[in-house]
Amino acid sequence: MHIQDLFKQSPTLFSFEFFPPRSPEQAETLYEHMVRLEKLRPSFVSVTYGAGGTTRELTRDLVLRAQNQTGLTTVPHMTCVKQSEAELTDLIGAYARHGVSNILALRGDPPNGQPHDWGAERFRYASELVSFIKEQGPKLGHPDRRGFGVGVAGFPEGHPACPNRMLEMDYLKAKVDAGADFIITQMFFDNRDFYDFRDRCTLAGIRIPIIAGIMPVQSVAGMRRMAELALGMRYPAPMLRALRRTDGSDESIRRVGIHWATEQCRDLLDHGVQGIHFYTLNKSGATTEIYKTLGVSHSGQLLEGNDLGI
Repeated sequence: MHIQDLFKQSPTLFSFEFFPPRSPEQAETLYEHMVRLEKLRPSFVSVTYGAGGTTRELTRDLVLRAQNQTGLTTVPHMTCVKQSEAELTDLIGAYARHGVSNILALRGDPPNGQPHDWGAERFRYASELVSFIKEQGPKLGHPDRRGFGVGVAGFPEGHPACPNRMLEMDYLKAKVDAGADFIITQMFFDNRDFYDFRDRCTLAGIRIPIIAGIMPVQSVAGMRRMAELALGMRYPAPMLRALRRTDGSDESIRRVGIHWATEQCRDLLDHGVQGIHFYTLNKSGATTEIYKTLGVSHSGQLLEGNDLGI
C-alpha cells in the first residue's frame, strides 16, 4: 500500500528503520527483531543502503523476505551513488514484481574515504532519482497502476552538504516537484528544529506529509558516531546535562535516551506530527519501551496496557 494511502487511514503513522546485516547470523538476529516489532503494528518499516550502495543486495534480500514472510509494509532505500541506470532498473523491477509499494529515494554518500566524481553519475541528485523511479514503476509492471510511492529525506538541522538554508529548501522543493509523496527527516533531538523545518516547508509550498525521525541515544560511543556521520548533529544542552548526571554506564545512558525520545514523541504528537519514524539501530528494546510508555497504536489511538499485544 502506498504511504499516502496509509495517511488517509490514520492521523499519525509510526514506522521503524533497519540497516541490512553483514552475515547470515546477523540476518537471523535482525529478522527476529523485526518480527518482535511487527507486534507493535508499525505503519511501515524501511531498510537502508550502505554508503555507495555497498549493501544493495543485502537490502533487497531483507526487504523481500520481510515483504513475503511478514505482514510488514516495507520501504527500501535507494541511492544514486555508484549505481548505473541498468542496475537501478533491475532493482526497481525486482521490487515491482514482488509488490513493494514504496521506495525512499536518496542522493547517498560515497564509501568512507573514497573520492567521488558526481559528474560521472547517471543520477547526480535525489530529484532525478525520484523522477526515474516514478517513471519506471508502471513500465516495469508494478501491480499498482500508479507505480511506486516515493519518499525523500528532510533535514531539520540543515543538510550537511548545503550550508545555505534557503537553497536547501529549493532542493527539497525540487524533489517534491519531481514526484515525492512524503518526507522522512534525519534524526533530531530538539523539537524546535523540526517545527521550524515544518514551517519553512509550508512557506516553500511543500504540502506533502512530513514524518519526524527519532532515535533514542543508547551509548556515548553511539552519540559520537552519530555526530560524525550526520555532520551537524546537535545535542541540546538539557540533554547533555541529563546524561552527565548519570554514572556513565551504557544502561544509564540508555535510560536517559529513551526518556528523552519518549518526551520528544509526546510533544510531537501534541503538535500534530503526521508521523514518527524510529531509527532502531536494529534493536527492538528501546522502541518497544517507548511504545509502551506512549500507549499509542499505529492508528494514533491511545491504548490500554496489554492492548499493545506485547
